[in-house]
Amino acid sequence: MKMVKKSNFPAKICVTCVRPFLWRKKWAKNWDEVRYCSKKCRGQVASGRTSSSSD
Repeated sequence: MKMVKKSNFPAKICVTCVRPFLWRKKWAKNWDEVRYCSKKCRGQVASGRTSSSSD
């Protein structure tokens, strides 16, 4: 089995928290559609809350 270094994985920026996240095996089939780094970020968008608003 050939090992792949993490530095070779593609990365994206989360729409909600604006942090970079790396490719995961569970996202292999729909990597082009992935926009959020976690379920928490996806839930914050659905409820209208963002981590960047401090007012």
